Amino acid sequence: MALTPTTPPAVRLRNLERTYPGPPPLVALHPATLTVDHGEYITIVGPSGSGKSTFLNLLGLLDRPTGGTYELDGIDVGHLPERDRAALRGRRIGFVFQEFNLLASRSALENVELAQLYNGSARRLRPVAATEALDRVGLGHRRHAPPTQLSGGERQRVAIARALVNAPSLILCDEPTGNLDSHTAEAILGLLDRLHGQGLTVVVITHAPEVARRGQRTLTIRDGEVSESVPSGGPPWP
Repeated sequence: MALTPTTPPAVRLRNLERTYPGPPPLVALHPATLTVDHGEYITIVGPSGSGKSTFLNLLGLLDRPTGGTYELDGIDVGHLPERDRAALRGRRIGFVFQEFNLLASRSALENVELAQLYNGSARRLRPVAATEALDRVGLGHRRHAPPTQLSGGERQRVAIARALVNAPSLILCDEPTGNLDSHTAEAILGLLDRLHGQGLTVVVITHAPEVARRGQRTLTIRDGEVSESVPSGGPPWP
């Protein structure tokens, strides 16, 4: 999106929190306040069970907070009906998961096209956009291959192309290198670096300190509490 001095940030959270009902109630995320500007690269770390998945689900409009506000591109999503939240999610958020989540019976191109089903894209334009997204991640030459004929790194590239195809405001990555060997993981991280360099807003959840250090800012979540630091040479949690 074209940015102006009055363009709202990609993400603005004010005292966002999530408590799951009991008994006893479980506070999964304590009130968190955060601004993510367009074009930032944020990494999120923390031990297992710390609240990272809850935080990602809230950012991705997959769950609703129990308190506070969340603005996505200046839109307060808190009171939107579920249909509008789903439409907003489809247009403005791209997801990349550790498990790839590709349909084995569909080609790489068809897997990317599926992301356009709910954003109002004309059917005749979907293959064009999907091909452009695959070209963008260096996989246009494999567009007709099913996931069973792709390497782990290639499958993750398809997943990234699927996340990009709707030109979202925000890419959310959940352990995007968790199922990859070190060489392939480095290639995927290099791709994310390049996409960020093109202006993409990237948020990555990771257990790996070397991945966390790729971000401009790092959020640490521990026992549902969110804190922020600039990446350094050591791991941001014990």
